[in-house]
Order: sequence, then structure tokens, then C-alpha cells
Amino acid sequence: MNTEAINAKVLWRAGLVLGLLVQATAPVAAQSPAPASKAAPAGGLSSPVGTPPPGVGGGPGFHDPRSAVKPLEERDDVVSWKLLTAVKAKVEKTKVLPIFPDGVRALDAKSVKVQGFMLPLDPGEKQRHFLLSAVPTSCNFCVPAGPEGLIEVRSKEPVRYTVEAITLQGRFSVLSDDKFGLFYRVADAVVAP
Repeated sequence: MNTEAINAKVLWRAGLVLGLLVQATAPVAAQSPAPASKAAPAGGLSSPVGTPPPGVGGGPGFHDPRSAVKPLEERDDVVSWKLLTAVKAKVEKTKVLPIFPDGVRALDAKSVKVQGFMLPLDPGEKQRHFLLSAVPTSCNFCVPAGPEGLIEVRSKEPVRYTVEAITLQGRFSVLSDDKFGLFYRVADAVVAP
């Protein structure tokens, strides 16, 4: 791989990590639809500046009803994003640490199915290391959810990128103090029905 390709790869990852850190630590726009009584600003999100987001980061994210991509449907055989996003937080010095509900902690080191939308960490048609989001992204350089709405995925075989939802099965890890601020990881993932 030439120096230019390596630099592009490093910048791509740095941008995503920076987006995660900013979203997890800074007051950002609440990611929920604007109340019917108020006009929504451009982009369709209600967001008083300085209002802390719900939960830990930005919650599970907001699926824009104008999106051409269908939202996820709850499935009994897949870990629910409602469960994963039920995490609370405590501030300890300069860190925001997650407090996971018992149902989430029970998933640690178990083989589970998860579903979501791919956020590639590298350029390319096939991905082995990527993020899975509760909602699709509307911007290539934006993180659509807080850390509770994302799962880091390491797959056994490369997975073809798609904007549609995918389902994966793999070994789930609950991360209490990840250096990148992530809460969940799936290792040895394979595409599942």
C-alpha cells in the first residue's frame, strides 16, 4: 500500500473516531423529531443549542422519515436496540462511563444476532472492520447515533457494503471502558438471515 493510501485510511478512521468522541462528550442536538407545534429547522431535528442529549451520547439516533432506507423492524431473534440503548452513564473525572442494565451485561461473551446499518471504517466495497448503527447515516462523515447506538464489528469474512440493514451473528462484548468510547463489539461476525 502506498503512502497516499495509508494517509487516506488514517484520515478516514480519525474522522470517524473524532465524530464518536465529540458526540459522546459534547452537548449536541437532541436526535428526535421536532414537536408538531414547532417548525423543525433544516434537517428535521429539534435541537436547542446547549441541550444535553438524552442518555449517554445521542441515543439510538433518529431515522429521518424522508429516508429512502427502511427503518429496522424489531425481531425476536435479534438483540433489541431498545435494550442496548437503555444504558445510563456516570461521570468519573474526565471520563463518561456506561452503567449497563442487567439484560445487557447478560449478553457479554455470548453468541448473539444483531441488526443495523453499516458504517465502513475503511474505503472499499467489502469490509471486515466496521460499525453497525441503529439508524442509517445521512452523511458519510457523520456518526448517526451515540455510543449506545453503535456496535463495532470484526467479521470472519469480508462483508459487502450496503445501505440496507444487515443482520450479523457473532460473539458479543460489553465494553465498560473502551479507549474509543464504544460500548459494544461483535467479534467473529458472519452474515445471518
